[in-house]
Amino acid sequence: MSTETGLLSGIKVVEFTHMVMGPAAGLVLADLGADVIKVEPVGGDKTRRLRGSGAGYFSMYNRNKKSLSIDLKSEEGKQLALKLIDEADIFIENFRPGALEKLGFGYEALSSRNPKLIYCSEKGFLDGPYSHRTALDEVAQMMGGLAYMTGPPGRPLRAGSSVIDVTGGMFGAIAVLAALQDRTRSGKGRHVSASLYETTVFLVGQHMAQYAVTGTPAAPMPTRISAWAVYDVFDVKDDEKVFVGVVSDTQWRAFCEAFSLTDWAKDETLAANNERVARRDEIIPPLRELFATFSKDELMAKLETTGLPFAPIQKPEDLFTDEHLTESGGLLDMTIPDGGEIALPAMPIAIDGNRPGLTLNPPEIGEHSVAVLKSIGLSESEISDLIERGLVDTAPHKTPQAAE
Repeated sequence: MSTETGLLSGIKVVEFTHMVMGPAAGLVLADLGADVIKVEPVGGDKTRRLRGSGAGYFSMYNRNKKSLSIDLKSEEGKQLALKLIDEADIFIENFRPGALEKLGFGYEALSSRNPKLIYCSEKGFLDGPYSHRTALDEVAQMMGGLAYMTGPPGRPLRAGSSVIDVTGGMFGAIAVLAALQDRTRSGKGRHVSASLYETTVFLVGQHMAQYAVTGTPAAPMPTRISAWAVYDVFDVKDDEKVFVGVVSDTQWRAFCEAFSLTDWAKDETLAANNERVARRDEIIPPLRELFATFSKDELMAKLETTGLPFAPIQKPEDLFTDEHLTESGGLLDMTIPDGGEIALPAMPIAIDGNRPGLTLNPPEIGEHSVAVLKSIGLSESEISDLIERGLVDTAPHKTPQAAE
């Protein structure tokens, strides 16, 4: 499948980020063709060395970027970074409040040097009483009501991925793109911000609205009253599970026909959704017995003909061989920094039918340091001197190259 990678060609981004939220914002821009330079400390972004649930963070959120590894705490390193930012369109950071101001990289300092710069801050909280606090994805999920809605009563549970970090990064990228469009009219940059807490609150807004509309607090998802009678995970043979939903009256008729549920099809008191919801306790037990007689493949094959929403319950490792992803360009083959080969998800959009593709593998520490420093006017001897004095890190063992 062909790929689309150049919509933001010519846009230069400098990224001072770590972990997930900031890198996710840069990833969106990089996948769309922006020239993104990830500035790392000497020795590399600590995210590279995370283990456990963080082991995949760097590889997933840093493709299509270049790595410049310099000592920002040295005056020479600072001046190199400032020179790079002077030529940039966008600056992205996700450090704790005040940290970059102390180093001379706050919004006021950078915008005074480069008035066209769009400065994107990815934070725990937007301005307000909580803005001084340290936040993580999990903190935001707990504060913002998402953990309450995800777990059963009395057992708040975070979502099973860094959903707030990633979504917060996306909102930051959206704000950046809006500011870019505004800059074409005004000629001036802007300071845009996105945050973990407010992102969570936005995602939980549907439950806040439910309370406002009904006067009844939303119940956690495991105990919620479903809007539809059939909207569940069902056990099938061999300890497999399949989700099945019937979300309209037309689908109900098709469902009854497909599974020869003649009595239900003839029952006029089940013809409308709200009546079915009221009799959910009568409907679900017989369906559980029926579906338990099918294998996963048999049930999905039957559901495929009905037009109903359904899904196998898959694990993350199952997605590497999902036929839709592998045949549609949904996975991008790449080499990750430890030298392994892997296929990771493409950005979930298509432009004129083309998916954003891969132009650069996730970089080694300082893989592009030499090339980036040359681009801002340093000579080979000057760069060698910086390397020898430990102010610049490179990856001499790896030849920088674009992925095929």
